[in-house]
Amino acid sequence: MKELIIISKDENRKIIALVEDGELVEKYEEDETNKSIEGNIYIGKVQNVLKGLQSAFVNIGEKRTAFIHAKDILPKIDITKCEEVEPKDITELVKPGDPIVVEVKRESMDKKGPRLSTHINLSNRFTVLMPNTDFITVSQKIENEEEKERLKNIVKKYLPKDSGAIIRTVAENASEKDIKEDILKNIEKWENIKNTPLEKIPQKVYDKGGILKKTIVDLVDNKLEKVILSNKDDLNKIQNILNEIGANIEIEVDENVLYKYSLDKQLLSTESNKIWLKSGAFITIDKTEALVAIDVNSGKYIGKKNLEDTVTSVNIEAAKEISKQLRLRDISGIIIVDFIDMQKEEDKKAVINEIMKNSKKDRSKVQIEEFTKLNLMEITRKHINSKK
Repeated sequence: MKELIIISKDENRKIIALVEDGELVEKYEEDETNKSIEGNIYIGKVQNVLKGLQSAFVNIGEKRTAFIHAKDILPKIDITKCEEVEPKDITELVKPGDPIVVEVKRESMDKKGPRLSTHINLSNRFTVLMPNTDFITVSQKIENEEEKERLKNIVKKYLPKDSGAIIRTVAENASEKDIKEDILKNIEKWENIKNTPLEKIPQKVYDKGGILKKTIVDLVDNKLEKVILSNKDDLNKIQNILNEIGANIEIEVDENVLYKYSLDKQLLSTESNKIWLKSGAFITIDKTEALVAIDVNSGKYIGKKNLEDTVTSVNIEAAKEISKQLRLRDISGIIIVDFIDMQKEEDKKAVINEIMKNSKKDRSKVQIEEFTKLNLMEITRKHINSKK
């Protein structure tokens, strides 16, 4: 059973927690004074064009100037067909002072401003509208070929000219009526964006709704049974989001929700970089500008008589916990794991399999590489919601 819990800590900050059978599995924070802008669409103004970097700086009206690469201005291609777009110099594409419709693809990170693209994606429950493209793709998680064709044919009927779409996993077995309504809502969003007067540049022309809305839209078809609020502040907002996507999910207000699930303790544990395992071993998580380093330590674990078996046992337990922590803390980018050294290839394979198995529970894409010559494991993960 999955339950989404929204806890307002104060008037500006809220915690969004996903609980499965009483266990905290995902946690996000949203600051009303510094909301996520990822997915928002702007009419920006090109400030500087950097020929040497094939990039441009764009003023979108936010705190930090954003940037865009030449490849994110060129037409979007269907990567499944190995198509190529003829490269062009950035100076042929934009010049200082030009207005440009862009979507924020990545939040500000450290010293870097937001990253932009002209490849617009307007998401809804079943589909993602991609204006100015001409291809339709289906989620790889939909494996039935007949269902794929059925969905493609439905989407083709209602897509406007020069528009493409991504068909989301939750569209599988959805009715034509529901998919049609979903597409039409996205088309309406795009028409409103295109018809925005250019009296003021830069300006925001579409607000994706921040972490709260994205989380609800993503989870509503993923066995979500209930949304529990710690107070009534977000009641109307949640109901409006559910109405917009045509979802019927129970909403409950419970002032004691923190204590009901012992969430206060579970939330507190996410603030520590040291996580103890049941065996007495532990892992540490340290974030740097370039990557996230995770170290596995046997700690208090005495283990079995055989050293290799002891080491493997700790590493497998740690692998399971690492998968959990990546999801819980929404850790993204390059992750390097320093497991305790193992000699046998079959033991290394067992650890890799353990991480792969547990990563299937993650809503984000997790890619796991083999062990390096230095016995380090490389993992990459895309973040879902957190601001970085």
